[in-house]
Amino acid sequence: MLLTVNVTFGAVLAVLLALAAAVAALAHLGRAREIVTAGVRAALQLAAVSLVIGWVVRSLPLLFAFILLMYAVAVRTAGRRITRNGTWWWAALPIAAGVFPVVGALVLTGLVPLKGIALVPVAGILIGGALTATVLAGRRALDELKLRHGEVEAGMALGLLDRDARLEVARGPAADALLPGLDQTRTVGLVTLPGAFVGMLLGGASPLLAGAVQLFVLVGLMAVQAVAVAAALELVARGRLHRDGVPPGG
Repeated sequence: MLLTVNVTFGAVLAVLLALAAAVAALAHLGRAREIVTAGVRAALQLAAVSLVIGWVVRSLPLLFAFILLMYAVAVRTAGRRITRNGTWWWAALPIAAGVFPVVGALVLTGLVPLKGIALVPVAGILIGGALTATVLAGRRALDELKLRHGEVEAGMALGLLDRDARLEVARGPAADALLPGLDQTRTVGLVTLPGAFVGMLLGGASPLLAGAVQLFVLVGLMAVQAVAVAAALELVARGRLHRDGVPPGG
């Protein structure tokens, strides 16, 4: 067993969470309350999932409902992180475009069996990756358009379509959303041993099989995140996903 869940475990978690919040507060990062809230929510949500996951993996309808719940939460989290206006729901498109084709292909080819014990963690990893990529791409693109709105207007004045002018400014910053996934993939085994690899080893799998599963997850994540970033960038460029009720550059 990797960890022993006891009073010491709870105390160490509480200290680490308080330390993270304290550092954020002392450095004036403005995220101290969010750190505490995220930590508490994670504990409650994981406790709830631990209680229901046994039922979910035994029933296909419950399995699909659980995956759709994960997707819905990811959409709202990503959308509200990008913008506070009514366009946040467009975040549903990048996440779906990245995740569902990949998950469907994995199931149809038999690489991932249609069983909860296999499908839920794989879908969760891919949805989480799409969420992160969508948030980073959307925020970076919108921030850049706000900062360089003069360049967007200049492009339009020169005859570029609104979409093309926005793409010229936002494409590079949005592409930076791919960097965390790329760095994780490039350094796997040298800097980090990700969860899928460690989990397989702890479950008794051979190192070779664990490595193959982890490679499969990382490559799948890159595909999902590339699609999510491209879709988020397109939505921003077309003014579908924007802030302050006004499409950027419009």
